[in-house]
Amino acid sequence: MQSPDHKPVKPQEAALRPMSDVNGEQSLENVPPPSEVLANRHIYDEHFDLELGKLFAQDVMEILDAAYFRSRLIDLDPFPKRNNPNRPLIFASNHSGMAFPWDGMVWVYRVHKHCHYGPDAIRPLTAPMLSASVLMHPYQIKYLWKRMGCVDATFLNFETMMHQNDFNVMIYPEGVPGIGKGFHRRYQLQRFSSSMVHMAIKYKTDIIPFYTVNGEYINPYSYCSNFLNKLVNLIGIPFLPIGFITPFILVFPWIFYMAFPARLTYIKGKRIKPYEMTDKPYEEMTYEDFRAIADKIRDMMQEELNEAVKQYGRKPYDWKSFFKAQWKWIRYFPYTLPFGWPLLFAEWERVRIKKGDRKSKLKLGFLSTWRILFKNPKVIAYYLPLIGWIPLGISGFRRLK
Repeated sequence: MQSPDHKPVKPQEAALRPMSDVNGEQSLENVPPPSEVLANRHIYDEHFDLELGKLFAQDVMEILDAAYFRSRLIDLDPFPKRNNPNRPLIFASNHSGMAFPWDGMVWVYRVHKHCHYGPDAIRPLTAPMLSASVLMHPYQIKYLWKRMGCVDATFLNFETMMHQNDFNVMIYPEGVPGIGKGFHRRYQLQRFSSSMVHMAIKYKTDIIPFYTVNGEYINPYSYCSNFLNKLVNLIGIPFLPIGFITPFILVFPWIFYMAFPARLTYIKGKRIKPYEMTDKPYEEMTYEDFRAIADKIRDMMQEELNEAVKQYGRKPYDWKSFFKAQWKWIRYFPYTLPFGWPLLFAEWERVRIKKGDRKSKLKLGFLSTWRILFKNPKVIAYYLPLIGWIPLGISGFRRLK
């Protein structure tokens, strides 16, 4: 996501443009929603299924987090409450970069669990590329991002989310440049989108920073090429990480979604009040005004992020904790390791989505592997060297509406 430019955008075009490309609406906080926002409220329920999200947390994310990522929430209590009861808070974080967004999935899972799936929890605004093709959905489960509550990050969608109060809103203000910044710049915040400043000032709601530490070690020592990124963008992939596992992705398809066992740590920062950082009314502010505040917030968050890395980034894997967790959850092997995740996700999709069973418990364990392979034969492709990419590619590069 990039900052809004100065060009006026027709309402019907706004939903198709990244939030970074659209100017903020000029109505005041207490004025009814603009007509284009009213027409866009379908995004609240588009594929979103809270009960299915709870099952995904229970069946999948609990295993991945407890046995593999072992995430920690630092300074999250007391959990932030809305300063403006009528508007959601805006949660903002740094991007980990160069990896499939497991760090974001774990964070959303932990917050929803912490908040008992209530209104203090969050709904993320995510890069539209994640929803555009089947390949960018975890193990090609169609619409999984939106089923779990994600909304495509356009300016119109952002403003529309500010007119609901069922959940808070989460964004990654670095946008796509933050995803592909490379391991050498892993904790260097990229230029912030000013869209969150627009929303925070317009609706007088606070920004709650949180910092993801060790997420870069999900796919360590990976870098990027602008030329290659432009090529893979054509097939719906945001970026191509170039590292020591890149050649293996072509050979073993399951590695495309793999993650190393980084111990993910999330640290809450100091609450930010952008509406107190200007003397101008919202409708009189210029692009340069919003840009200046966004840059100032970036500098504030960079300072806090640096301190968080010093304190929590010394043991990115914490191998002792990892092996202890693996032993504790040994009854769920091989689903506690990345090569078993295709089986776990496929079985969850078969039972919860295709079969529609929301009551029975997933049958996982040592002897379940062959049964799951038999009932989900397509998952075999993830384990077939080279040729496995043929069926996966055919299904994965389909575009979704």
